[in-house]
Amino acid sequence: MRQRRRIDALALDSYQRAARVMLANHLVTRVYPDRIALPLVRRWATELREDLAELFGYRLEVTETTARLYPVHDRLDETVPARSVNDRVFDRRRYAYLSLALAALGRAGDQITLSELAEHVADYASRIEGLELSTDRAADRDAFVDAVGWLGARGALTLADGDAGGWASDPEAGEALYDIDRPVVFALFRPPRALQHLHSVRGLLADAEPSPAESARRLRRALVERPVVYLEDLPPAERALLAQDRLVGEVEYCTGLRAERRAEGVALIDTSGRLSDTRFPGTGTLAQVALLLIGEIADMVLDIDHPLPRRPDPGPDDELLDRLDEAIPAAGVFAPLAEDGEVPDLDTADAEDDDTEPVTYPFLTTEWVRETVTALTDRYGATFAAQWQADVGGLTIEVLALLARLRLIRPVADGLLVLPALARYRGAVVTVRVRRAEELFVTAAETSGAATGGN
Repeated sequence: MRQRRRIDALALDSYQRAARVMLANHLVTRVYPDRIALPLVRRWATELREDLAELFGYRLEVTETTARLYPVHDRLDETVPARSVNDRVFDRRRYAYLSLALAALGRAGDQITLSELAEHVADYASRIEGLELSTDRAADRDAFVDAVGWLGARGALTLADGDAGGWASDPEAGEALYDIDRPVVFALFRPPRALQHLHSVRGLLADAEPSPAESARRLRRALVERPVVYLEDLPPAERALLAQDRLVGEVEYCTGLRAERRAEGVALIDTSGRLSDTRFPGTGTLAQVALLLIGEIADMVLDIDHPLPRRPDPGPDDELLDRLDEAIPAAGVFAPLAEDGEVPDLDTADAEDDDTEPVTYPFLTTEWVRETVTALTDRYGATFAAQWQADVGGLTIEVLALLARLRLIRPVADGLLVLPALARYRGAVVTVRVRRAEELFVTAAETSGAATGGN
């Protein structure tokens, strides 16, 4: 590895902020994630291009109007879905509309109306079995507007006139006109390989049998992409690499974050809030209930009089890969350019013979989790957001998804496994303000932050 250039100490913070912006967003435009991000990245374009390629294997392209990072994926991650401007998680229909809208915009001119774009997407959708965009259905219109809003937030579309909400309410009366930023449209979707040439989604992932240099890049990628890198998730050779101060130090220098080491693994601690997609602990009902649930889980784990059963972590499975592969239309694969041969098993390609006993983790049942969240709702529900007060089942699902995304738990079929990083928050103190009777009729703005928590 060549000797990387060192940044002047007075400018290091600026360089690190640019690196965090690029690693967190992958696409930076004149308006996304904010108006100061692109000038910052352009200032450090040369250094970032070299360092991100050498440390992580990422390719960075910077133009006058966009900065696009093309990452290398070692595994699929279903914990970071696309979200609408209203924080609604994209479902399959929204992803489909988003993809078809990008295809339509690539063939459009400088402007397009929302109804015209809907017509193009509806036409494309009619050619796909099981997919349809009917402007007569409110659910279809809402999903389509969510996809358009996602593009608008990133600068691919700029509202010139009208209102998308009005069209979604009544397409006969409402309309919206958008300016199209073609460089952003073309930068948004640039897969490493043409999708129609793939037999399997695995073709979009990194090499299953990396060289020693690429193994080091995989570890650096894991440090910036995962909340926690557990040693048990790594093959023996990579565990030894992760123990090297130099490897972790290179990531710390590039990002400005500090690594927290434990016997079970390593986590980068982001106090800046510019690299993490989820701040925790945080505000809002989900973060508060998650912190309350962590306290209950920690009490169960530490109860020596009633030890919890333990189970090994089944590890990442191929279910998501298999589901995506099943959706690939056989007619869309161009055989002469597609890869032949067996598809490697990414979860076992690096495996080595190991006679040691598997590591086990405390196990809690689904029933215990449901009862505990119900009890927390009964006790603190008056401080929760209105949408969750009457939906304990949905609240439980979302809270567990948050904890799983942070790699504090591992959901399994009949419950969850408690992962080591959860112990970091076992001493958290949660203070819930109980309202007096005369406070029951306050406005929504006044109720925000009713429950607070911290380390």
